[in-house]
Amino acid sequence: MASSALTPSAETPAVIPVSLKEIAPWAVLFGLLLLALLYFVGAEQGATSLISGENVHEWLHDGRHLLGFPCH
Repeated sequence: MASSALTPSAETPAVIPVSLKEIAPWAVLFGLLLLALLYFVGAEQGATSLISGENVHEWLHDGRHLLGFPCH
């Protein structure tokens, strides 16, 4: 029995470079979202609280422990 090698019939597509100008707005947006998330998970309680009450603290309580933030 002869073994036949499988060869791709189509050429692989060329990689199109993406410029930094196209990536920069998305990088800034996601960076700001991550900073906001980090604030709410890590610091939204006590003296630096932007939202009154304990609701945000309770919603993010397990995430604080998972990331190593003290909250007790």
